[in-house]
Amino acid sequence: MDNNETTGKPKWKKLIAQILKFGVVGGLSFLIDFIITLIVSAICRSAGMQVATAATVGGLFGFCISLIFNYFMSMKYVFERRDDIDRRKEFMIFALLSLIGLGINELILYFGVIICDMAVPKLVADYPSVITAVVKMAATGIVMVYNFISRKMTLEKK
Repeated sequence: MDNNETTGKPKWKKLIAQILKFGVVGGLSFLIDFIITLIVSAICRSAGMQVATAATVGGLFGFCISLIFNYFMSMKYVFERRDDIDRRKEFMIFALLSLIGLGINELILYFGVIICDMAVPKLVADYPSVITAVVKMAATGIVMVYNFISRKMTLEKK
């Protein structure tokens, strides 16, 4: 049996528990990101901004606020901190990995809304928040997988 020396649990059980914790922290971070994305994008649209651009701006604000929450919760409850890295460097790595995730998220948001607008322009015109929400959920699923793998590989104690 392949056990983890620190907990006595098999590695696969530890990984499952870690993925579940990551899911909870990620779910809470998603809610923060999602709500802020929708609020800011609605404000931007009411100021005359185009739907895809407003979704992208909203996504940026949602990302920044949820990043801080996610960092503290992830490093406290999900990942085992490395002893060989100071906390500022740890946050910078976390933020850099998250910025790559943001780039993926923003590209999916922007082009996803544009593709929806090309496919069903009336739907985008009549329900811009619904389209933004649907595309945001798809983007979040893709970025969540990237985030877990990249953080586990770089930030967690081996």
